[in-house]
Amino acid sequence: MTTHDWTETGFATRAIHAGQDPDAATGAVVPPVYLTSTYKQDGVGGLRGGYEYSRSANPTRTALETALAAAEAPAGGPSPHGFAFASGLAAEDTLLRAVLRPGDHVILPDDAYGGSYRLIARVFGAWGVEHTAVDLTDAGAVGAAVRPTTRVLWVETPTNPLLGVSDIAALAALAHDAGALLVVDNTFATPYLQTPLALGADVVVHSTTKYVGGHSDVVGGALVVADGVPLPGGRPAPNGEDDVAAAVRFHQNASGAVADPFAAWLTLRGLKTLAVRMDRHQANALAVAQFLQAHPRVTRVLYPGLASHPGHALAARQMRGFGGMLSFQVGSEAAALAVVDRTRVFTLAESLGGVESLIEHPGRMTHASVAGSALEVPADLVRVSVGIEDATDLIADLEQALAPTVSQ
Repeated sequence: MTTHDWTETGFATRAIHAGQDPDAATGAVVPPVYLTSTYKQDGVGGLRGGYEYSRSANPTRTALETALAAAEAPAGGPSPHGFAFASGLAAEDTLLRAVLRPGDHVILPDDAYGGSYRLIARVFGAWGVEHTAVDLTDAGAVGAAVRPTTRVLWVETPTNPLLGVSDIAALAALAHDAGALLVVDNTFATPYLQTPLALGADVVVHSTTKYVGGHSDVVGGALVVADGVPLPGGRPAPNGEDDVAAAVRFHQNASGAVADPFAAWLTLRGLKTLAVRMDRHQANALAVAQFLQAHPRVTRVLYPGLASHPGHALAARQMRGFGGMLSFQVGSEAAALAVVDRTRVFTLAESLGGVESLIEHPGRMTHASVAGSALEVPADLVRVSVGIEDATDLIADLEQALAPTVSQ
């Protein structure tokens, strides 16, 4: 538990120190991993620091949740509430269960992450929740999709895998006029490059497996909820409270898909170096994007850092950098499959945000679940997570992977 106020410090300082004061007993500068399931009570109900059972709360998880909230906190505003989960989808599921009821309606991007779409369309669809997939860069289309039952406007910016950029402030105003919540998946941008709560969002979602963890060695998720946001529709949470943070806290404990102590510790370690890693990720990504844009076998490059990207100007306004993710098209599915098969520095694998560069074919891998839907991705699309290796090696690897073969 932190005793110092880090709210006025810079991002990197907050990421390293918020929630992580030296251990009071030993002076250890790294928070301990509290591998315990339960805690001694000083008499019935006499809890030390509020801890009774590690599903409800654990000191290592508390440190991570405090640090995540500090990372996403808008300057000068009230402190938000952080919650750490076993995966990004566990975080999304908990949030949606906390704020939705059968008959409610969700608006989501028409190029959202396949796992989010699967959860909303198939899991919550069976529960009676309806959804509409919309181009969130088109304010008129978003407005036309709003219904009296709309409770959540779900945003990814940049989107996965087409790197679309949406105006968070404008969508926040639209959502709030409709009595809905604006939820922003900030996984691609990270809190280092974008702080949606400062732009009017109500909830930020992360797969902390990705850039926050940063080393492909831990699975986790997080929610950061703005303070004092009322539940949509005027309905109370099961515990009688009426704000989103209280409802999420109740459901986190009741459902139990929490980050375990060691996963929380690994994620907290990753958060400390997020700033320096993202600087390298995005420098490499820009170099790769510029190489791909000039390559004769590449038909299109999707990266917000390129002036040719339709969302470039908006991204430059609402982000502090353009991130480490990009996608490109090569004209045919066969060509795309050949490229992902031939790289050696880029590893063919799902996921993203680690120090190593990854490459994948979304249509057959991460986004296979949206095949045949409005969210289906182009068959010739290749997605890359640009790591922190030497940029010259990354470019050389893509160059040989894109080189024509004898059969071509």
